[in-house]
Amino acid sequence: MLRDALPGAEQIDLADLVRQLRREVIELREEVEHLRRENLELRQQAGYWKGMHAKAVRRIEELQADNDQLRGEVRELKDQLFGRKSEKTPRDRSNVLEGEDETSPAVPRRRGQRADRPGPPRRDQSQLPVVEEVRERPEGQCLCPRCGAAMIPSDTEDSELLEIDVRPYRRRIRRRRYQRTCAGPDVPRTIAAPPAPKLIPKGRLGVSIWVEILLDKFVSHRPTERLLAQWRLLGLDIAAGTVAGGRRRLEPLFASLYEALLQRNAAAPLAQADETRWMVFVVLEGKRGHRWWLWVFLDADTVAFRLAPGRDHDVPEGHFPAEAKAVLMVDRYSAYKAMAQVKLGNIVLAFCWPHVRRDFVKVGKGWPQHKEWALAWLQWIRALYHHNRLRLAARTADAAGTAEAELRRVDSAMQARAAAELAEPGLATPRRRVLTSLQEHREGLTRFLDDPRIPMDNNASERQARGPTLGRKNYYGSGALWSGRLAAMLFSLFATLGMAGLNVRSWLTEYLNRCAEDGGQVPSDVATFLPWNMSPERRGALALDPDRDHSS
Repeated sequence: MLRDALPGAEQIDLADLVRQLRREVIELREEVEHLRRENLELRQQAGYWKGMHAKAVRRIEELQADNDQLRGEVRELKDQLFGRKSEKTPRDRSNVLEGEDETSPAVPRRRGQRADRPGPPRRDQSQLPVVEEVRERPEGQCLCPRCGAAMIPSDTEDSELLEIDVRPYRRRIRRRRYQRTCAGPDVPRTIAAPPAPKLIPKGRLGVSIWVEILLDKFVSHRPTERLLAQWRLLGLDIAAGTVAGGRRRLEPLFASLYEALLQRNAAAPLAQADETRWMVFVVLEGKRGHRWWLWVFLDADTVAFRLAPGRDHDVPEGHFPAEAKAVLMVDRYSAYKAMAQVKLGNIVLAFCWPHVRRDFVKVGKGWPQHKEWALAWLQWIRALYHHNRLRLAARTADAAGTAEAELRRVDSAMQARAAAELAEPGLATPRRRVLTSLQEHREGLTRFLDDPRIPMDNNASERQARGPTLGRKNYYGSGALWSGRLAAMLFSLFATLGMAGLNVRSWLTEYLNRCAEDGGQVPSDVATFLPWNMSPERRGALALDPDRDHSS
């Protein structure tokens, strides 16, 4: 109707307007559609970038955790490398976390004798021989200072000084020869006294020389070259090659004693074990480098060292018989867990608490934010040691029962606390690692609760390894396989003699003299030289402390 009422020109303009509006609508619809697609794409991209952002945030958190872990390990390694050592301070702080001992004074006390404690008494040296020396006044000074009259000797004013006289000498042996006076047939005309016993046939070094050489290296842990240099100052010049060759000749003399010692050690119902590095500079097929291992096994009355090229489970596995039944106190090294006797249940492992304690110390030093947590756990471990010492020192059944009840209460509290902390989902990695290890080794760590004979640590075996460790640092180990075997034998024998309270010098002198009397061979009664086969009288004669009771 409206179109009919409008003039023709206006109708044309209206049609164009409609067409234009239609085009604009189409364009707007296309633009809307384009914007919708773009919006959808942007939404998808926003979701993608949100996911990437979340992933990046998680990655940053993981990297931060790794960074904290690595920083802690760096601090731990720096403390091991540059931290205070026992040689520099009166007390070894390498395994102590600052703040652990709140009872210690802020200012350390001065070194030396304390004023509130009496000094040690003067030691009795009456067993030493006496060499008397009479001192006279010079001639012309035995006159009265007033009148000049001569003074006559009366009594003496006595005092003593301790001296030592070390002097090499040549032992010239003159064998008396005898001539017969009869005319009997088939009888030598001249006979001579028997020759002096020699430890090494045709050798020039006597027993006393070899005693000093063996003790200096395997008891004092000094390089033999230092001993030879010291002897040169005394006028005695011995070639190093002569000593090395002589030691090789002496090695078979100790093999029987060593094997008997190993058998007794392996049969013990309660033992400890540890291992330390030992260098052997030989080329062994299939082995790279010169690092060997010196294993130490300790029981009530023997110390056995074994030298092995590796650190695998076959060494302790081969030391104990297949049917052995024993409790073995060790650290948490996996080789002990892989022993066949352990897998069969014949040998049960008891684990060392100081190694667990060291884990908490490392966390406290490496990650300062966890220091208070580590200190709390160290207090728990200290309480375990305290109540166990009270239990062992108790003289009455009531006191022992009270101490054991407290001991088990502390252990139960530690177990409950470890389980509760491990159940926390956000537990820090250093904490989780230490507590997981604590729970995994709990059975071996708590064997001492049921058997007071089992110690809480293997410190005794570690102490036995200190001497060889000092020798390794002083003379680097052994240059030949036979030398390594000799070192293991003598380390074992001398440590065992020390446990028995015997004077190693007296024992070695007596044994080598017997070997010399038998023509440089092992004595037929070699078993009588082992401490457990000696009579109380003989042990007393060889004792380092003559006043000690050697009846047991």
